[in-house]
Amino acid sequence: MAGRRRWSTEEILEAATELLRTSDAESFSVRKLGAVLGTDSSSLYRHFRSKTELLRAVADRILLAAMDGYHPEGDWKQRITALALRVREAFGQQPQLAAVWGRYASSGTGSRLVMEEVLQALRASGLPDEEIPARYHRIAVHIAALIASEAGVSTITPEEYEQGQELFRVAVLGADPERFPALAHFARDVRPLGADRQAAFEEILAAQLVHIEAAIPPSRPSGSGSD
Repeated sequence: MAGRRRWSTEEILEAATELLRTSDAESFSVRKLGAVLGTDSSSLYRHFRSKTELLRAVADRILLAAMDGYHPEGDWKQRITALALRVREAFGQQPQLAAVWGRYASSGTGSRLVMEEVLQALRASGLPDEEIPARYHRIAVHIAALIASEAGVSTITPEEYEQGQELFRVAVLGADPERFPALAHFARDVRPLGADRQAAFEEILAAQLVHIEAAIPPSRPSGSGSD
């Protein structure tokens, strides 16, 4: 009798990615993945020691895809913005995996490539080296949170989306002006969370970069010094 096929690490990651397209990290299991591949979970644990390690590797594949063909261009703010939009687009094509990335931080090659580019861009900004790690962390948290939030909206069904829109309209337009005077005043202009997410993403990121820019020490004119 022929033995069971041995799956490569890349084939396992590809199958896990496909499975996660139609499920989430909570319902995903190594056992379910084994069933898809026609093997028992113990054979998969030879490649990955745990479900968390596997999910981290899957998320890293998305980051690798985002970095494929990337070349830094422009000033430091343009580089970080372009990188953030590439990562956003990559997870936008596979929104179920965005939550995986936000929850299970990757430490693979894709993650290192993203980290390297952001750190390099921050160094090019003129920030003192001692401030760069903290600034990097804030940017990373911003990007991951925005992408995960956006992905959460994009994974709901059209019916769920319309129900949410209707509930929003009822809650806002029907707000009691005595109890919620500001909400009643702005009711016709307030938009639900699912609206204009791309513009919001770019504006929030831009505001973060402006905040960083304000902390950059002014450059000294060439040749200046003490008398």
